[in-house]
Amino acid sequence: MINPEPPKSARFGPFADVLFGWAAKGAALLTLGLLAGIIISLLVGAMPAIEKFGLGFLVSPVWDPVQEDFGGLVMIYGTLATSFIALLIAVPVSFGIALFLTEMSPAWLKRPLGTAIELLAAVPSIVYGMWGLLVFGPILAQYVQMPLQSMLSGVPYLGALVAGPPVGIGILSAGIILAIMVIPFIASVMRDVFEVTPALLKESAYGLGATTWEVVFKVVLPYTKAGVVGGIMLGLGRAIGETMAITFVIGNMNQLDSLSLFQAANSITSALANEFAEASTGLHQASLIYLGLVLFMITFVVLALSKVLLAQLKKSEGTKS
Repeated sequence: MINPEPPKSARFGPFADVLFGWAAKGAALLTLGLLAGIIISLLVGAMPAIEKFGLGFLVSPVWDPVQEDFGGLVMIYGTLATSFIALLIAVPVSFGIALFLTEMSPAWLKRPLGTAIELLAAVPSIVYGMWGLLVFGPILAQYVQMPLQSMLSGVPYLGALVAGPPVGIGILSAGIILAIMVIPFIASVMRDVFEVTPALLKESAYGLGATTWEVVFKVVLPYTKAGVVGGIMLGLGRAIGETMAITFVIGNMNQLDSLSLFQAANSITSALANEFAEASTGLHQASLIYLGLVLFMITFVVLALSKVLLAQLKKSEGTKS
């Protein structure tokens, strides 16, 4: 006896496709709408400061709420300097971690070491800030700042970079703390993109006599350059937008006496965290919102430059081929 065919379930193919298409389009438009709303709200809130100070706000080092004279140069410099120091430290360290985990680590160590690195990303930023202020700062002052000042005292230019009181807080301390915070993000992304490189490509290179270093630089990195740049940009975005850890260790001083790495300074996020709740409605609050708008534009420029870099890499790759 032939079993009857099971009843076919009703199909809603065309309707489901249309519904899915509208849902996807709605999600994209919602994202653009939120982005436009953020920009418009920042522009409206910052308009009094924009009308009074204009672009001179970006190059003025004065921040005087009493006289209502505001400039964002100190905060912008602090944000860019600490982020640059963080990337300068975090990128090579993250690359070494990813390289070790994917190419050199024994099998029994890969999982626990990878998990430990990812757990660093789960530590709250305020814990990093407290650790930086109470533990790392004194160590930095005693074993790094004081020896460097003794070694470079009187040396032109280099002496100015390490001038200032060795108290363990400032731009260098904030940059190092940021580097520790962004290393898990960059290393995790790099490790994941290194692992997607086809094993056949790497084994072919090894078979031709290439060393591990040559395989990484001539096979893995060209294949995964988009993911590597994306991971670095993710870390840079994390560094630029960090608030609590920076507030603890940067010094929160709205003056720029020198370009010393040990100089206490301020960042955009730290200034917003410290002053926005107490800022009076008017020019002070508008200037803080102006700083938020500047931070938004810095992030936008960084992402745009990363896209240009990737485009140039693809273009040069096509030229070589």
